[in-house]
Amino acid sequence: MNLIIDIGNTLAKYYLFNNGQLLSYHHEEDHTLSWLDSLDKKPDAAIISTVVDLPQEAEARLLTMDYPLVRFSSTTPTPLRNLYHTPKTLGPDRLAAAVGAWTQCPGKPILIVDVGSCVTYDFVSARGEYLGGNIAPGLHARLRAIDDYFPRLPLVDAEGDVPEVGYDTETAIRSGVICGMRHELEGYIQAFRKKYRSLLVFLTGGDAKRLAITQTSRTFADDFLVPKGLNATLNAALDLN
Repeated sequence: MNLIIDIGNTLAKYYLFNNGQLLSYHHEEDHTLSWLDSLDKKPDAAIISTVVDLPQEAEARLLTMDYPLVRFSSTTPTPLRNLYHTPKTLGPDRLAAAVGAWTQCPGKPILIVDVGSCVTYDFVSARGEYLGGNIAPGLHARLRAIDDYFPRLPLVDAEGDVPEVGYDTETAIRSGVICGMRHELEGYIQAFRKKYRSLLVFLTGGDAKRLAITQTSRTFADDFLVPKGLNATLNAALDLN
């Protein structure tokens, strides 16, 4: 059984995999990894990916592990050839999501769209080359930016009515942001599909469903791309050892 630990800016997430199958997962805001003490069964191996510096308490818990632990970074071997010009600055979640998509559909050009705190677009060639991608503000960052930069406009919650044409200031802001993001994502996908006819698109991230991007036979929604990529990387590392 593999333990996958994915630490984001807000949430600490862990997943348990067995023979490639996701058994369970849990999310919480506690970055001290205190939940490690309450696992029902000891894993055979673990991998951790983090975009923040872990507190000392978390690092101490990791040191007590009596099973193999892989720390995922830009130097960790993966099935992809990483052609990013500044690999040390590449978010591990972006690379892990790319690995998760590629291991499911190798040999195809893939666009991975992660709609989270930021919106990231990452591209993998049919030859298994991670070429990089783009980063844009996420849904909540855009809503906050309107409130920050325009004092007369309110801070609007993402929850609520999203009409095609806003009928008051609140719906005008919400629809402007959400519909604008939807058109942005669809524009990216359309542009890549014109260049790569056999392109596959993977959608992931907490706000992907909210944007309701039209799915086709070559578009896949997958909430677990990052842990799947980390699990594949861990399995490969164990095979090498």
